[in-house]
Amino acid sequence: MDMKLKSLLEERKAAITTRWFDAIMETYPTDNTGFFKKKEDRFANPVGHAFTQGIDSLWEALIEEKELAEGLPFLDDMIKVQAVQDFPPAKAVKFIFSLKKVVREELKKEIRHGQINEELLSFESKIDDLALFAFDIYAKCREQLNQLKVDELKRMTFTLLKKANLVHEIPMEEFENKNQETSI
Repeated sequence: MDMKLKSLLEERKAAITTRWFDAIMETYPTDNTGFFKKKEDRFANPVGHAFTQGIDSLWEALIEEKELAEGLPFLDDMIKVQAVQDFPPAKAVKFIFSLKKVVREELKKEIRHGQINEELLSFESKIDDLALFAFDIYAKCREQLNQLKVDELKRMTFTLLKKANLVHEIPMEEFENKNQETSI
């Protein structure tokens, strides 16, 4: 990353990350956002905590030109929160793209003067890569949640069948004999 863009982003980190957090909170119902913004305790406000920690870590990974994988544990937490809350895929990863808008608004003067256009495109490309990682994480989380639902449904069905005396255990010897007969 060009030093000019990097220094501008570092200089405006507080404003950008605050506005990014606000953009994320806009995806939630208005009655929840006040709570998410006020309480920073991990246990009293896991959503707000996950996003506050995640934003800082993702920002560092983007600015310091670290591997994006270094910010993935926090991205993972942020996306899991939204996957569990049944956000649709587009809404779950939208907050990553909102960073582009926030950065462009904060640096509009420099952009207008053409001072950072090439560097900004490179930075936005990293944001796009981050969004792709986020979508992969979201898909895995939704897959796990759906598998948990399927497993629970199987357990409930088995329990109901057993209570209705519709399930009978097959003695092991009989089961083994059946397997040997079918393999011949």
